[in-house]
Amino acid sequence: MAVLRTAEMLTQEQAVEIRILARQGESIRQISRRTGLSRNTVRRYLRDGAAQRYGPRAPRPCKLDPYLEHLQARIAQARPDWIPATVLLRELHELGYSGGISQLKAYLAPFKQPLPEPVIRFETAPGQQLQVDFTTVRRGRSRLLAFVATLGFSRATFVRFATREDFPAWREGLLAAFEYFGGVPWEVLFDNAKPVVIERDLYGPGRHRWHPGMLDLAQHCGFKLRLCRPYRARTKGKVERFNGYLKGSFLVPLMASLRAGGLALDTDLANREVRRWLDTVANRRLHGTTGIEPCRRLPEDQARLLPLPQELTRQVPVMPARTATTALPVESLQHPLSVYQSLLEAAA
Repeated sequence: MAVLRTAEMLTQEQAVEIRILARQGESIRQISRRTGLSRNTVRRYLRDGAAQRYGPRAPRPCKLDPYLEHLQARIAQARPDWIPATVLLRELHELGYSGGISQLKAYLAPFKQPLPEPVIRFETAPGQQLQVDFTTVRRGRSRLLAFVATLGFSRATFVRFATREDFPAWREGLLAAFEYFGGVPWEVLFDNAKPVVIERDLYGPGRHRWHPGMLDLAQHCGFKLRLCRPYRARTKGKVERFNGYLKGSFLVPLMASLRAGGLALDTDLANREVRRWLDTVANRRLHGTTGIEPCRRLPEDQARLLPLPQELTRQVPVMPARTATTALPVESLQHPLSVYQSLLEAAA
């Protein structure tokens, strides 16, 4: 015969079990039989609300608590965009936060929109392909666009901001990218933009009517023109993915800080800041697909690039390859708060 215990001797587990069985419609007799407790004990527990003795524990102090106001302010400043957790973690560390990214992500989760559908990519050999695109940063009178060029093998990327998307803007972006990487890829993959191609398949499948300026540029520099499939911009998955990273990790935090000071981002400021960000952050991050920093793989791309035309020898710095002994932090990849503060002070 089981030893029956009084209500005063209930453990928390027994109290929870009684409460669950009662909600499931079990009778006092059935609960008594299942738990091994006397019917009087079960009855007394249910009648007196003994479960209240096992109330929720007091919440533990969280290292993130002193910084919640800052987080809410940054979320509000960035709307409708989103500042990644890695950026916010860097900012909190500068403010004195000593915790990790897990509690930060858990706090941010209810405020974040669902992630976009993942992009499927196809790998290319070193030096073979450069994927290029124009992405819109800001519409309206003060229009701001970004020309983005990503090498297919290393994922090293170049960005140049502009206010237009005509052929001269495409040409300037391509030439600046070639100078930045130190050579010309064997082929450049474009979207179906009018400054690139006037009419697809005009002379047969895959035989397009190219913009004459773009055709001349390709012949002069030595690269092959390629188009992604119609209505399938994600064929350029490498550069498309970087567009999202550029906006979330560079533009959104920078514009949020400027907006807080009543300022706006222009092309001069954007181009000045993005060059440093590319050299010290974007091209030195651990890439999500390759698992290697783009700057580590860049020399393999550069070894297979075609030489630059002689007239493209302006004083544009080429990103140096990072040596294996250089120690760089990977847990936080963004601008320090002091950079944004200096921008606000300079513009004041």
